[in-house]
This record gives sequence, structure tokens and C-alpha cells, in this order.
Amino acid sequence: MHVPGTVPQPATAARETPAAPAPAGTTPTGEGAPSPGRHARRFGLPVATALVMGNIIGGGIFLLPASVAPYGTVSLVAFGVLTAGAVALALVFGRLAQRDPRTGGPYVYAREAFGDFAGFLAAWAYWITTWVSNAALAVAAVGYLDVLIPVNGHRWTACLAALALQWLPALANFAGTRYVGAVQVVSTVLKLVPLLLVAIGGLFFFDPRNLGPFHAVGGSAVGAVSASAALLLFSYLGVESAAVSAGEVRNPRRNVGRATVIGTTGAALVYLLGTLSVFGTVAHSRLVESGAPFSDAVNAMFGGSWGGWAVALAALVSMTGCLNGWTLLSAQTPYAAARDGLFPAAFARRRRGVPTFGVGVTVVLASLLTVYNYASGSAGVFRVLVLVTTFTATVPYLLATAAQIFHLVSGHRDRVDRGRLVRDGVVASVAAAFSLWLVAGAGYAAVYQGVLFLFAGVLVYAVMAARRSRAA
Repeated sequence: MHVPGTVPQPATAARETPAAPAPAGTTPTGEGAPSPGRHARRFGLPVATALVMGNIIGGGIFLLPASVAPYGTVSLVAFGVLTAGAVALALVFGRLAQRDPRTGGPYVYAREAFGDFAGFLAAWAYWITTWVSNAALAVAAVGYLDVLIPVNGHRWTACLAALALQWLPALANFAGTRYVGAVQVVSTVLKLVPLLLVAIGGLFFFDPRNLGPFHAVGGSAVGAVSASAALLLFSYLGVESAAVSAGEVRNPRRNVGRATVIGTTGAALVYLLGTLSVFGTVAHSRLVESGAPFSDAVNAMFGGSWGGWAVALAALVSMTGCLNGWTLLSAQTPYAAARDGLFPAAFARRRRGVPTFGVGVTVVLASLLTVYNYASGSAGVFRVLVLVTTFTATVPYLLATAAQIFHLVSGHRDRVDRGRLVRDGVVASVAAAFSLWLVAGAGYAAVYQGVLFLFAGVLVYAVMAARRSRAA
């Protein structure tokens, strides 16, 4: 991997030393960088798209139909609304990547538009989101692993399984971007096969009588859409994946935007078709009480009772692929911030195209949180932390969208096609509304506690800013 605007290190180097802080506002092109070795390989459009889809589609898809079933088929309207918002956000990231295709995504966009402090907040919030989410994802994956290999009988056996599920993707990251991309493509294909089997195959077994009422709860239909949307909002987190890894993408000005839109749209279609097929193959009264809706759909389509095992395997592959992609992303934003002097310099260390120090710190923090979860014997605190990440994830989205609005408003209108300016303005407005909706969906408690996490970051920023000032 080559950082845009810098001279690549020799392929034989064991690791790269941190570069000096870049001046604020610099915008290297990031294109045409050679690969530093056989273990590091820049992502093409297919791998970048797989990174986006793989990070959006986690294990939650396997429970989504049952989660929204109590609201009736009106929840499909919520899917449509959320998809429009997610695609708008994807288009915004594509535009911003054309302007500045460096590794870091929202961090780079916020810093370039508003300065160091805004960039640091984006990087800090995103970093917290990634390592806490990785711990949560690994703990959830143990539940699916237990269907295949009983591990939940003893909590420390389950803890070791959760740790293994975190460290295996980390080892793939340590091996280099070549292996990260290969694991991501394979896991994305493996997870899509069973999902598409239900999503498309279920249409042939579709029975409208299974759908149940359009509006199954009291109150207005608009209220039902909002309530079901609150459950679905965070299923779209991950649209920024290609933008965060822009420095590892070949021809990022072209491919980041395309991968983001294609990956987001593809994930949305899998969500929508999968939910619709489950609605049409499993009776509504049964679906509301179901703990494994895709298993029930597979059993209804083909008979037998092997659906639970098949779906558990698919979910485990899906979540392992998610951990692989999110582990890489967890190191990319601190890496970009460290090169600008806003994170400790150690985060800028790299080997085989991967910020190995960032990966190591992230997996250690996630592992400690996982051990604490099992040692405490109560998931209460753990669930609170996971809920906080649903707020911290939206901070980079809002800052990136604000950066796009800043560029549109402050740009020279006489040099820009007015039709394109209007289109970009509408898309940015929809993306901003979607980001605010994400904040509202997190809930009061998550916002309150998430702000405390952000304020803790302010102290870190003060130390790093003082060091930069002294060095200058």
C-alpha cells in the first residue's frame, strides 16, 4: 500500500516508519501508486465492492424479518425509505472521494473542510465504533457457532471462541492487504449464496396469505414506519467502507464511488428481497414469534429441519467476513490521523500494506472488552457500550455530509454545471437527513453516553495538539 502523496518504501522493508505530520488542507491525488510487495495489493472494483457489501451485511440480516414482522408489511416501506437515505450517503462519499481520495474517508473530508479538530472527532468516534462493534460481533457470532459446535455450555469456552473469531481475521490483516481482500471476497460470496437462495428462491414459494396485515399495530402508518425504521437503521452502517480504505483502492477517484453505490444498493436488495421472501413463506403469526426466521423459511421451502444448521453456518461466515473487513477499517482512520499528527505516531506504522499497530491495538481492546463481558456474567454494561456505538458511528457521517454541503455552498458556481450542483445539493440534503435520523434512532441514553466518549477524546486531542505545537 502506498499513502497518496508520499514516496513508497522499498518492497523489502520490514515496516514503514511514520511520516511527518501533513499540513492541514493538503490534497494528494493518491493515484498510480505501486504495490510495495507481493503481500500488499491494491483493491480493484470487485474487492472494494465486496468490502462495502461484506461490512454492511452482518449477522443482523438473519433476524431482521422477525424483528419488523410485528409492524406488518408496512415495514417494507421503511426499508425503501432507509435504502434511499443510504444510497444518498453512498453518493456523497463517492463525490468526496473524487475530491480527496486518501485513506481515512470521513476523517479526511472533515479535516479538509473544517480543520484538525473536526477531523479528529471523526477519527476518534469512528475508531471507538469499530473496536466496540468488533467485540459485539464476535460475541454474537458465538451464538451461531453454538448451533454447529456446542460452546455456550461453559462461559470461558464461549469466551475463547469469541476471542478466536476476532484474532483469525486479525491474522489475515497482519498477513497483508492481499489476504484481506481474498478473505473478503470469499466470505461475501459464501454469505450471499444462502441469502440469495432465500431471497430469490423464496419468491417461487411465495404465498400472499402469509403476509399478514399491512399495518399490524395501533396508531398511524407513519408511526409504524418510523418504529420499524428504528430497528433497521443500523443495518446500513458500513457504507463508508470503500471511502475509509480509499488509499488501498486502485483508481480511487473512479472506483470508490462506484464500489460504495454498488455495494450499498446490492446489500439493500438482499435485505429487501430476503425480508419479502420470508414474509411470503412463513405465516405472519409464526414469524412474529420466530427466533430464526431464515431457518423457518428454508424449512418451509424445502421441508426437513436442516434450515437451522444451514442458516447458522451462513451467519457465522457472514459475521467472520464482517470482522475481517471491520478489522481493516478499524486501523485505517487512526492511520490517516496519525500521519497528520492527530493520533499517536505508532498508529502510522505499516507492514504489507496494513497499519499493523492499529490492527493490534484494536483487536486487543476488543478482546479485553469481550473478556470483561464474560467475566462480569452480565451483558448489561456491554449492551450499553454497543448502543453507544450506534451514536458514535453517525458522527463521521454527519461531518462528512456537512463537508459536502460546505464545498457545494462555498464553491464557485460560475465554474460548475448548475444541474449537477442542484443534484448534488439534493443528494447531500437527503444524506444529512438520513444521518440525523440515525442519531435520533440511537435514543437519548446512547446520545448522552456517546457524547461522554467524544468529550474524552477532546482530552486526547489537547495532548496531541500540544505536541504538534511544541514540535513546530
